[in-house]
Amino acid sequence: MAKTSAKTGAAAAPTLPATYEEALAELEQLVAQMESGALPLEQLLSSYQRGAALLQFCRDRLQAVEEQVKLLEDGQVKPWDAA
Repeated sequence: MAKTSAKTGAAAAPTLPATYEEALAELEQLVAQMESGALPLEQLLSSYQRGAALLQFCRDRLQAVEEQVKLLEDGQVKPWDAA
């Protein structure tokens, strides 16, 4: 019976965005709402938890891109020259 409730809870969890940009936009929106001070405590907590999941998603995506760049650069990350 515990397995059924665990599956139900997992199904009710919001899904992550499809892209890094979507996740970042949602994260920025959550931060603005949280910083406004207008959210009730329970909504603040759920927003924090969602933000933590979005942040991890963004970090994972950035790590994957870094690994791809390392492959393209023969295992070496070269310094970024913005000029």
